Amino acid sequence: MNFSLRSWVLILALLCLAIIPASAAPVQHRNILFILVDDMGYMDIGANNPKTFYETPNIDDLAKKGMRFTSGYAACPVCSPTRGSIMTGKYPPRFGVTDYIGLNRPGKLKPAPNAHQLPLEEVTIAERLRDSGYATFFAGKWHLGDGRFSPRAQGFNSNLVGTNQFYYPPSDEPIPDRRDDPKTTDRIAQGAIKFISTHTNEPFFAYLPFLAVHIKIGARSDLIDKYERKKASAPPDAWGQERDSKVRLVQNQADYAAMIEQLDSAIGRVLHAVETNGLAEKTVVVFFSDNGGLATAEGHPTSNLPLRGGKGWLYEGGVREPMIVFVPGMTKPGSLCDTPVTSTDFYPTLLQLAGLPPFKEQHLDGVSLVPLLKGNPLKRGPLYWHYPHYGNQGGAPGGAIRDGDWKLIEWFEDKSLELYNLHDDIGETNNLAAQNPDKVKDLHEKLIAWRKEVKAAMPTPNPDYDPSLPLEKQKK
Repeated sequence: MNFSLRSWVLILALLCLAIIPASAAPVQHRNILFILVDDMGYMDIGANNPKTFYETPNIDDLAKKGMRFTSGYAACPVCSPTRGSIMTGKYPPRFGVTDYIGLNRPGKLKPAPNAHQLPLEEVTIAERLRDSGYATFFAGKWHLGDGRFSPRAQGFNSNLVGTNQFYYPPSDEPIPDRRDDPKTTDRIAQGAIKFISTHTNEPFFAYLPFLAVHIKIGARSDLIDKYERKKASAPPDAWGQERDSKVRLVQNQADYAAMIEQLDSAIGRVLHAVETNGLAEKTVVVFFSDNGGLATAEGHPTSNLPLRGGKGWLYEGGVREPMIVFVPGMTKPGSLCDTPVTSTDFYPTLLQLAGLPPFKEQHLDGVSLVPLLKGNPLKRGPLYWHYPHYGNQGGAPGGAIRDGDWKLIEWFEDKSLELYNLHDDIGETNNLAAQNPDKVKDLHEKLIAWRKEVKAAMPTPNPDYDPSLPLEKQKK
């Protein structure tokens, strides 16, 4: 049988295609939309709490499309450290931001040092994606440093405008009136929608750290009026006690509910923009909060029950977050995952979903959640917290570990230890430390070893402490 030269070339080309390994196939660079809410509690969304006073239809619809994590945790009970953990894939003690930037009040102990910015040496997830060809977008609350430590220096566009931790892309469109948009919720959504519509042909990472639902509470007046009417049929105020702080036990605050609805509507518009621009099948959506709902101070706007405590506390109300991840073609619609995961895990997860290799020297503490997103098991290992500070919300310096169903909390002032089985006692009402000394010893040793590994700075005795004065009046 005779073959022409053209036939031989065709045969050789087909053979070459046949032996090319699967790894050489074109990489799928999914878009990534990361929605971060400020101070939203686990029980603030309908997907987690069907009896909530608040209305979150767009967030709930996202949960129906994707995977809802019922044990998703922030790396810290306050904002800046958690935000840093998302950006770096590291636990906060590794980069030195262990309290929100701008506070470091003393009490019986002198708090550990707290950095005023995320170090530039950290290669953020935004930088990693940008350097891999992703367009990046930022609008909202940074809270990881100003000036040369702003998001402009950490992988986001250099033309961002703003200061004092809040940054936005420039726009020719009118900025929404602050009376109607006091938390810049609509401004953030407006910028994101424009960005999405102009980046339909290249992969993008859009990071939307909303200012809502942090105090000061603010929303449109018509929404507040709506929830004032709804409040008439809600339970009346009820209070409990957490150390020296009273804690809200019911959800019924009209202005807070209005702020949540305005946020939910803005998120809905952004998700709609993804769909109308034909990007729904290649856009990953992450929904998360930086810490638990504010329930023990500063207005007590929400309740986290049955979770204990709230923002600023190492109890579940302070660190367990609403978390939803939607990956088109991967996550089973309406699926649930109860495996404990934490905010350091976003970095390696997003790299893998973007078709990029891991960057293990950076995301030292993160584990890719892709197996979970595919419905497969994952042994995540213990989760850790280190909060060597006195916050505004009544919490005291301490640390914690969750390993399986067990959670140990160590309070640094008096070295006391609390042990809870979260499977049986999600509200952390029954301290089992006395009945389980071996488990306490095991978890405490792991916690101490972890602190040594991450070089966690510890608080020290305060010789100037005056027990007759409240925290805010202690000598600094």
